[in-house]
Amino acid sequence: MLSVVNADGSTESGSLIDEIVREGARRMLAAALEAEVNQYVAELASETDGDGRRLVVRNSYHQPRTVVTAAGPV
Repeated sequence: MLSVVNADGSTESGSLIDEIVREGARRMLAAALEAEVNQYVAELASETDGDGRRLVVRNSYHQPRTVVTAAGPV
């Protein structure tokens, strides 16, 4: 993501370092959640109903959510 940086090192939404930290946190949270979901689905892959269909599946993706931290939204 490219953004315009002012002479004082700030952007429209705050300082450049805040933007870098926020993007890093966003990526780490996404990776951690993805890994947790994959592990959960894999652990329960053998659980089936009476017709042999898996009880736990990954259907789709939900609408994106905003996570709010002390540093602001991520």
